[in-house]
Amino acid sequence: MPFIGNQPALSYTSFAKQDFTTSATTSYTLDNPVANANELALFINFVRQEPTTAYSASGTSLTLTSATSATDDMYCVYLGKAVQTVNPPNASVGISQLTATGTKDATTFLRGDNTFASAGGANTPSFEAYLSANQSISDSTATKVQFNTERFDTDSCYDNATNYRFTPTVAGKYFVYANVVFQLNDYQIYQGVIYFYKNGSNYHSFGTVDGSGSTFGVPISTSVIIDMNGTTDYIEVFGQIIRHSSTGNRFGTEYRGTYFGAYKIIE
Repeated sequence: MPFIGNQPALSYTSFAKQDFTTSATTSYTLDNPVANANELALFINFVRQEPTTAYSASGTSLTLTSATSATDDMYCVYLGKAVQTVNPPNASVGISQLTATGTKDATTFLRGDNTFASAGGANTPSFEAYLSANQSISDSTATKVQFNTERFDTDSCYDNATNYRFTPTVAGKYFVYANVVFQLNDYQIYQGVIYFYKNGSNYHSFGTVDGSGSTFGVPISTSVIIDMNGTTDYIEVFGQIIRHSSTGNRFGTEYRGTYFGAYKIIE
């Protein structure tokens, strides 16, 4: 006749027993693997021993705190099947039981997608460089700014000698910023514009008009977030000055005021 009603939450099980041939040693082999000492009851000369104090167990290895003698009577009863629980017993699951991908150590954590990842992160690659000498430029012509001196460059991703470009080696979103000092030799009205070029084309620009034409220069700054592929994408800075004369235009260097930098955003 079929069972009527709710199925029992626990099933009936029998306990397995193992007898040991004793000798003057502390190490024995179990017939059935266990997760820890609490999964078996150990008896020596018919006296039950205290788990984790008198003995430890893991897998098929049983280790006693004190060695037995050949005349001792020792046996164990396996208890693992007697306790049915939703949660694993304390100390029964360790890092070796986790099958997630990635590096498992004290510096990582397990994510919801079953991968290990480092906590926090670093804003690298990152760099900042500045222009160390005045750079003459033509009127009404977008000219690459030659930021030739590095303040820092964490991953050697900025070229400060030839192309003056940032080519990050890690894919992600980057905060990119620049400040350029535009200078003249006279007091004529002009406009200054900064361009961020990505892979040789204008990606972002910002400009302003100055009515005084001060010889001390006009600083213009801008910033933008740019998505980079980590392989071929690169960023350069161009500047353009528009005025009524064709001579005396330059990118200035006062107080290292012409600079360019970027860093990876932690996502």
